Amino acid sequence: MNPFELLRLALSRLRTSRLRAALTMLGVVIGVASVVALVGVGQGTTANITARLAGLGTNLLTVSPTGRSSTSPLTLEDAAAIAKIAGIAAVAPELQTSTSVVVGTKTTTTSVIGTSAAYAQVRAYDVWEGSFLTDALTDDGLRVAVLGATTASDLGLDASSIGSTIQVGGLPFTVIGILQPKGGSGFQNPDDQVLVPLAAVSKYFVSGDSIRTIGVSVATDDQMTEATNAITALLRDRHELAATDAADFQVFNQTQLLDAASSISATLTLLLGGIASISLIVGGIGIMNIMLVSVRERTREIGIRKAVGARGRDILAQFLIEALTLSLLGGLIGILLGLAVSALIGQLAGWGFQFNPTTVAAAVLFSLAVGVVFGVWPARMAARLDPISALRYE
Repeated sequence: MNPFELLRLALSRLRTSRLRAALTMLGVVIGVASVVALVGVGQGTTANITARLAGLGTNLLTVSPTGRSSTSPLTLEDAAAIAKIAGIAAVAPELQTSTSVVVGTKTTTTSVIGTSAAYAQVRAYDVWEGSFLTDALTDDGLRVAVLGATTASDLGLDASSIGSTIQVGGLPFTVIGILQPKGGSGFQNPDDQVLVPLAAVSKYFVSGDSIRTIGVSVATDDQMTEATNAITALLRDRHELAATDAADFQVFNQTQLLDAASSISATLTLLLGGIASISLIVGGIGIMNIMLVSVRERTREIGIRKAVGARGRDILAQFLIEALTLSLLGGLIGILLGLAVSALIGQLAGWGFQFNPTTVAAAVLFSLAVGVVFGVWPARMAARLDPISALRYE
């Protein structure tokens, strides 16, 4: 008997017992849907984290002081020296404080970052309206400000507010630009900040000549390690550290954070998929149970078929195709349901629909494997039935 005829018989058999078939497929549907949905959520989370980290800056290195830096803090001269290293595209020193910002009756407390004109390139910011800080403005330490998208929204400012005055820590600053939103929330929201010339922060808010961090944009990806080593050697020399002395600064590589985050997300996705696949095993056991019951119920049918010339392999193929049909139909329904759930969660979480053909293909193969593994035993039992005993079965 050819496979198409066997498939027709399997579908005919399933139609005659629709409720039993539906309940049997339910375990496979839930298992496949869980795997597809959780893997989709894991992939969406990974993509979201990657996009967030990439949005922090292009080929970004961050130089920051350690607990030993009180004697030799980071300075503007350190930033200027780093800018001369080969392969460095831009350098932005940063000095940060937190204070209130007032416009009319509206007040918000946010981060005020003193920096240079290179900050936009280093941290990958685009201006939505107005202009960014320039070398002339930062060199003179003028009281001008560029607002993050969230800060501008909190203060009720829009494109028409360019040129208006805001109170930063009680001092008037002129708004010269509003940044494009990057997307973020909570602690250290990249859209909730006010950027001003570094000299203004040093003069009005933070005393001293030291700076908090130095943002460094490396020209190309393959120069990240080389640039990190060069910056480390330069600062150790400038801070007069002996070979045995611990560094009073640290160079943080954004690529390392991205790799670590991606690795953690991939591990969690695999773990969630593995947990969800347990439902598939339960569904497979359900298929095997129903197929065993079906063999018992159809013993006389099997005996009649063997009596008229059906071979053992024909009986084996018939019951195996039925098990495969159950698992495959359940798998396809589960894939559609899982993709719908994944799309819904992605929409609510904000990372959109993540579709991976590999996941769908793996789900189909897994469904077929469940049908084969849990359908072989009942099929072999049916194939081995003695036709005389089967005909006598009541």
